[in-house]
Amino acid sequence: MEPNSDPAGPHPDACFDADWLALRAAADSAARAPRLEALATGWLHGRRQDDAHAPLRLVDLGCGSGANPRHLAPRLPGPQRWTLLDHDPGLLAHACSRCGGLVDADGMPLRIDTRCQDLDTLEADTLAGEDLVCASALLDLMPARWLAHLADACAQTGCALLITLSVDGSWRFRPRGHAPHAEDDDTFVREAFNAHQHRDKGLGDALGPDAAPALAELLAARGFRVEIERSPWRLDLAAPPQAALARALVDGWRDAATAQSPHASERIAAWHERRRAQCAGTGTGVLEVGHLDLFATPPATGPASIPR
Repeated sequence: MEPNSDPAGPHPDACFDADWLALRAAADSAARAPRLEALATGWLHGRRQDDAHAPLRLVDLGCGSGANPRHLAPRLPGPQRWTLLDHDPGLLAHACSRCGGLVDADGMPLRIDTRCQDLDTLEADTLAGEDLVCASALLDLMPARWLAHLADACAQTGCALLITLSVDGSWRFRPRGHAPHAEDDDTFVREAFNAHQHRDKGLGDALGPDAAPALAELLAARGFRVEIERSPWRLDLAAPPQAALARALVDGWRDAATAQSPHASERIAAWHERRRAQCAGTGTGVLEVGHLDLFATPPATGPASIPR
């Protein structure tokens, strides 16, 4: 994560660089819940029965480097038309280049559109005509009011949602083949980090690890059928690429915990030194980091009524 250099731009905690997105890409792909992807495939097949030649329309909110279409497009039916939406024009251009040449499950090339837009302006018009709303590693940055706007917009337009890799606030170091090894400082740092996750990321106080359950409740209240599954990262600390991601996580947890609890900076620094050494890429064990995936379909009778 790198700060945005424009003081009038998005909040630094909501800005991610392409290197971080590349570092996590393999772990993200391995963690996604395949059952929910299969449900999305079935729902999209049913959605296109009226016109088998019309492209399915998918929008990726906060698209980053385009990981969602790169992972999902070959697994979903076609033809597909994707709209990549992000506030960062540089990431949009990067995502578009990374998605060039993608094909759907039927071998047909995708149509890729981009839209540079602040997510705070998300309204029903943004999703008009879309079949599936996607987002990855986004919800935990968002406040409750934004999740309510998203639920309202999907209810008004009849979109389904596939929202993946929302942090759930859990992580643990596990010696290979054994029960998790925890220490008091793990709990202290985790609680400080989760408290930091609730800070304002530019749109209001974020829901952090509470975001996915909150969205599930909002959608269910609007008549959606909602499925949630766990999608944890399981990082092999003996594998250099996965250990590199683990080190970046431990660094980030230290920084956030120190910002949240500056009085405990020495304790956090000592914890960081111990755990980072464990992530050197030469040791053993696994770091598990909890995420949640969500798939939701609108009422079969059409757009749901919106509770007031």
